[in-house]
Order: sequence, then C-alpha cells, then structure tokens
Amino acid sequence: MTARLAHIRRHPIKSIGGEGLDRITLQASRRLPGDREWAVLTESGERNARGSETDGEPDRWLPKSCFLRGVASASLQAISGGWQDGRIALRQPTRPDLTFDPATEADRLIDWLRSLWPPDAPAPTRLVKGAAIWTDVKWPWISILSLDSLAALEARVGKNLGIARWRGNLWVEGWEPFAERDMIGQIIRIGEVELRITEQIGRCDATSADTQSGERDLDMIETLDQLYGATDFGIYAEVITGGDIAIGNKVSA
Repeated sequence: MTARLAHIRRHPIKSIGGEGLDRITLQASRRLPGDREWAVLTESGERNARGSETDGEPDRWLPKSCFLRGVASASLQAISGGWQDGRIALRQPTRPDLTFDPATEADRLIDWLRSLWPPDAPAPTRLVKGAAIWTDVKWPWISILSLDSLAALEARVGKNLGIARWRGNLWVEGWEPFAERDMIGQIIRIGEVELRITEQIGRCDATSADTQSGERDLDMIETLDQLYGATDFGIYAEVITGGDIAIGNKVSA
C-alpha cells in the first residue's frame, strides 16, 4: 500500500479545539501555519510572561506549563472547532456553543472556559498571541502521526481512540504500524515538501481523555508503556523544503 497523507489538522488555540484542512503551504524551518497561534495564559503563567512582552503580548516562546492544557482538565479535550467566517467557533458537550473574534472578544472565551477548568488550579487570565507559536516544543517542528499505528493501538485496547486526542498536524496512512519510530534522522517527502524526522513525541496524560465526553476513559501513558515499553506516539519533523501539501499526496521516504 502506498503511503498517503490522510489528514491535515490545525489547532488555532492551544489545547482548545481543532480543525481539519484540505491543503496548506509549508515553509522551511517553520511550524504549520496558524497552528497553536493563540493560547490561554493562567495566573501562574502570567509570572513567566512578565518582563517578556511587547505591546502587551509575549515576545518569546513560553513553556506549556504557562497555559491551559488538557493534562489539567480532561474537559478541554472535548472542545472542537476552529475558524469559521473570520471568527473561531467552538463546541463542548457541557457548554453552549461559542463563536468569537480572538483579537477583540477574548474575554468571552475566558468566561466560557472557567467552568471547564479546575477551581483549585491557577485560573485562566487572557488569550495571547505573541511572537511564538505555542507548540509544546520550542523548535519549529510539525507533528506527524500514523493511522496504521493508531489502528494497531486501538486493536490492542479494544476501543476507538480517534485522532483528535493526539492533536497531531499530519496523519499518514500506509506505513507499517509504528514504523515511524525507526525514521529518526530520515528525510520524507509529502507532495513537493521535504521533512527531516527529528524525534519521537513523548505523550502526557491529556491523551487519556475521550474527546467526545471530556472524561478519562483509560490511562494512556500506562497503556503505551505496558504494550510497547515506551510512552511516545508519533514523531516530530522539520520542514527542509517548503511547498504545498494536500490530502491524498503520496508520502515517500
């Protein structure tokens, strides 16, 4: 089976929703455009952001501990949605739908999120954009995951896990299950784009939440460790040669 690009996923706000794309243009040494462009700071995150702002926005990359994340609230994992007619439209099964402009109506998002965030955790304060894209790693990498590895994992645990809980950028179909673990350092091609595989993606407990209900349905970290002796799932890659990619493109090593 020829490997192909099956999904392109973007998450405009870190840990809050996500959307599918048919195509996108990638640039060398850049992240996927518009992915994690925004993030919600917490009270503790404000302390890290202080002294590193220009015009009220952080001017450097900040670690994931500064922001709202699914690892601290499984309810966030059930948020879906993305850009719609120039605004962001979000859905969550326990909350009314929300459509807002992140540049001018961020307070509406903060209010909407309060009931989904643990009351004993540092509270959400504001939506920030800043100079960086708020991916978990500081480097300008894109995440790549395998539908075949996911199918193998689902067969072992006996349930559908879906792609949303992993919050990956590119999903490939047609690789041998977990073949991506042996690709570190290799160059792969998707359409006209070349990417160098950099490292495996270590997983956190956010992946233990069902993205339909927003409730934990298994201990994913323990499950990965017991089944495969490691807690990674997926790989990071750096764009070497930019260009356009689209669903259905051939993926070759």
